[in-house]
Amino acid sequence: MYSSLTEVIKDLDRQGMLLRISREVDPDLEAGEIHRQVYDKQGPAILFEKIKGSPFPALSNLYGTFDRTEYLFRKTLPKIKKVIELKADPSRMLRQPLRYLTTPLTALLALPMRSVFRAPVTYGQTTIDKLPLIKSWPMDGGAFITLPQVFTLPPGEDNPMRSNLGMYRIQLNGNDYVTNEEVGLHYQLHRGIGVHHEAYNRSDLPFKCSVFVGGLPSHAFSAIMPMPEGISELTFAGMLGGRRFRYTRDEMGHILSSDADFVITGTILKNVKKPEGPFGDHLGYYSLTHDFPVMKVDRVYHRKNPVWHFTVVGG
Repeated sequence: MYSSLTEVIKDLDRQGMLLRISREVDPDLEAGEIHRQVYDKQGPAILFEKIKGSPFPALSNLYGTFDRTEYLFRKTLPKIKKVIELKADPSRMLRQPLRYLTTPLTALLALPMRSVFRAPVTYGQTTIDKLPLIKSWPMDGGAFITLPQVFTLPPGEDNPMRSNLGMYRIQLNGNDYVTNEEVGLHYQLHRGIGVHHEAYNRSDLPFKCSVFVGGLPSHAFSAIMPMPEGISELTFAGMLGGRRFRYTRDEMGHILSSDADFVITGTILKNVKKPEGPFGDHLGYYSLTHDFPVMKVDRVYHRKNPVWHFTVVGG
């Protein structure tokens, strides 16, 4: 299977499933409109090779068709189905032992693995304002990360298996956010990361957070999946990607996805909220501006030749 997002792009290119746009594209509305037109025609994934104001290319419409999504996970989907079946009904193992013979081993081999050597994602550092600041709709409050993998651990916990990896949109600029120093996180306090937030409010420990962008397709996909009880998002990402979820830590104590293209690290301010939005929503209207948590940015890491992964919602 794939070892990086760049490898995915090369494979799709060979299969005729990729549209390359070599001219400079404005991330303010233009990239989003191109994405919508291609998606409406059930077109290919799109590689924007030159994004105005950023040194980094950007990829969108990766999961734009069922056929392409199936192709990306063609080698691992049958094994995933067996694991989910067993989680729902363990007695299947007794009734059909040959079908499920290797399934427990499959899950075990997908457990997250600590990167011993220098992780690819720590190749370089940049700033928020140098990222492809994709703004999809005219009334959006700013640029948003639309496919983030937001990683947090509960207070005092060090085991990545007890983490929450979720997809909560991230506003990169606009409104009252201090450029390069603050970003907004849109999440509810009753969701996975919100439970962590409430626990940190009762703790003296800093609420560290890491936002992964890019990496293997299975990583973003796992961040949006409702996991069966007992299966970590990181384990699922490993099973779906056919490659264990690799992680490392920086000297500030943040956990980084070794295979991500970008990682934004920071500390969520426990009792501070700022206006987030409006945002052109997937339901076809703007979600209104509301106060949401703020993350103080520490660092923005990136791998060598990284690619910014995004999508466009609403329509």
